[in-house]
Amino acid sequence: MSILNVLKQRPAAIAKIFGSPEYEGIKGTIRFYQTKAGVVVVTQVTGLPRTDDTCRQPIFAFHIHSGSACTGNETDYFADSMTHYNPGNCPHPYHAGDMPPLFGASGNAFSVFLTDRFNVKEIIGKTVIIHSDPDDFTTQPSGNAGTKIACGVIKNM
Repeated sequence: MSILNVLKQRPAAIAKIFGSPEYEGIKGTIRFYQTKAGVVVVTQVTGLPRTDDTCRQPIFAFHIHSGSACTGNETDYFADSMTHYNPGNCPHPYHAGDMPPLFGASGNAFSVFLTDRFNVKEIIGKTVIIHSDPDDFTTQPSGNAGTKIACGVIKNM
C-alpha cells in the first residue's frame, strides 16, 4: 500500500468538523479511505485552542463516538454524540473508536494514520469528537479527555 496512491483516491467517507459555541472557530475535515490493510484516516483541523507555553503545546483527544448527531444541551453541546464507539465492549483505550491524539500547532492539526479497528461501512452515521484535553489512555471509560469541543458526522462520499 502506497499512502500517496491512497490519498489520490476519493475517500470512502468524510466528516466535517465544527466547534461548540465556546470554540466556534474550530473547523476541519476528516477523510476515511478504505484499504486492504485497514482504514487510512486523514485529519485537517483549524481554529483549535492555543497556548503560548512552548512546553505545554495543546494535545486533544480524538475519538469516534457511537451517536449519530452533533447536538446536545447547554452543559454538553454534543451530548447526542454519545460515548466512544465500542462494538467489542473493550476497555479504554482499546475501543474501536479510540484514535491517536491531535497535536496542536498554532491552532492547527494534521494527522494521518492507519487503523484496522473498524471499516468505513461500520462508522457511517457515527460522530467524530475532538476533546479539550489529552486522553490519558487509562481512565475508564473515556480517558479523562475533557469537554467535547468539536464534532462532525461521518457520511458516505
